[in-house]
Order: sequence, then C-alpha cells, then structure tokens
Amino acid sequence: MEEGGLNKRNSSNLGKKEDLFHVLHKVPYGDTPYVKAKHAQLVDKDPEAAIILFWKAINEGDKVDSALKDMAVVMKQLGRAEQAVEAIKSFRSLCSKQSQESLDNVLIDLYRKCGRVDEQIELLKRKLRLIYQGEAFNGKPTKTARSHGKKFKVSIKQESSRLLGNLGWAYMQKTNYMMAEVVYKKAQMIHPDTNKACNLGLCLIKQARYEDAQSILEDVLHGKIPGSDDIKARKRAEELLTELKSKLTQSEPVKILGLDDDFVNGLDQMLNSWGPIRSRRLPIFEEITPFRDQLAC
Repeated sequence: MEEGGLNKRNSSNLGKKEDLFHVLHKVPYGDTPYVKAKHAQLVDKDPEAAIILFWKAINEGDKVDSALKDMAVVMKQLGRAEQAVEAIKSFRSLCSKQSQESLDNVLIDLYRKCGRVDEQIELLKRKLRLIYQGEAFNGKPTKTARSHGKKFKVSIKQESSRLLGNLGWAYMQKTNYMMAEVVYKKAQMIHPDTNKACNLGLCLIKQARYEDAQSILEDVLHGKIPGSDDIKARKRAEELLTELKSKLTQSEPVKILGLDDDFVNGLDQMLNSWGPIRSRRLPIFEEITPFRDQLAC
C-alpha cells in the first residue's frame, strides 16, 4: 500500500476515535476555555479546575450562557450553592434572553438547596406570571427540555403544574399548609399526578383534616390519579395513610398559618393581576376556579 493511502487510512481511524470520544464523554470539539472546562468537568473529573475554566469562559465571552449554568451546577455539587446563586445574579445580564428561563430553573434549585424559601417563592410566582402573560416558551405551546441526556417535550400545562407543585412544596417548608393546599389543588386541576396528590394529602394531615386526606391518598392507591401505577408513589401513599391512622389516636393541637399577604385577597385575584391584557390570558388559567370556592371545597 502506498504511504499516502496508509496515512489517509490512519487519519480516518484517528478521526473516528476522536468522534467516539466526544460522543461518549459528551465533550464539545475545540480548544476554547469552555471546551477545556467541560473536559475538566466530564473527563478529568476535576470540578475545581472546571470552575476556574468556566470563569475564564465567561470573562472571555465564550459560550457564556452554557458556561454560567454549568459552573453553577458544579458549584452546587461542591456544596457552594450560595456562591452559585451570587454568580448567576452577577453575570446573567451577559446571557441571552433565551437562556434566562433555564437560569431561573437553576436558581430555583439553588434556593431550595440553600433554604432561601422566600426567594424561591418569589421566583416561582414570577415564572408563573410569565406563563400567564403568554411570555414563557417564547410564545410557543411547548418547549424542548432535557433530563439525564434525553430530550422531551413539555407543554404549558405541564410546566404550570410543575411550578405550582414546587410553590406548594415551598409553602410546606414554611409550614403554611393552608396556602400549600390551595396551590396543590390548583396544580392538580391543571395537570394531576400522584406526587402532588401525596403532597396534598400531607397538607391535609398537617391540618388534621384526616378524612379529606384519606380520600385523596386512597385515590392514589386505587389508580384514580395519573401515575398511580408508580411504585414509589403507591408506597408513599401507604406510608402517609399509616401516619394518618396514628394521628387519629392523638389529640395534639394543630397550628394553622393563614394565607400569605400576596394571596390574602384570593388566588384568583392574584392571577388576574398577572395579566393586564386579558386577551393574552392563557386558557389553562380559565380552568382555575375562584379562590373562595376552592377553600370551600
């Protein structure tokens, strides 16, 4: 075989190996600070070096959107969630408009990690406000999300229910179970699932409303709620029912917090305030009943 042909063949094999390397490790091509940061993060498993390189990428304007988000994730993994929050707040103005939604999602997770519940609640409300005003998903009915390397479609209804579920959980951390109950019920009206049903059951248990809680948890076990075939959900429902039965033998006083000031005039009034231009109101919010009716349920 001629030398030129041999070199060409070796070069082709080398190229294939490099392609396989990048696919397996999910590392982008190139020699930029961002590429080096991803290599340090995913191949070398050196998070500290990755953070330094992500900083360099941000300062040099190299894939700032991805660099900031990836750096925050690595910081969180190292237990530096507070630093990650400050980094996003300081540098998100350098990022594109399209990246702001994903940065908000990272921030919500960081707030939860840091125990900054009030900030988490305010950000969740703001994201719901954007959905209500028709400004989320760049005006589209669905968006493409990614989880564990897989892409999937998320609808406005699913996203609204997810955010309301997170909001409900945040209120539970503040032990405001009345407000958590209201939010979880709204979430279930839009896009029901067993996880939020179990959380709603827990809210009712905390308020000593055992019959209502039992009814919801039994719906999970009897397959009346989407996702009832999930083993973890069924196990949690069973555990909550066991807890409920133990509560029936106790007579401890139950402390019930009132509604947050933001919600004191009713959740429906709050939703109306989100949409100054009523024609832009999304159909999913038309499905939500007035707040006083909800409390009367």
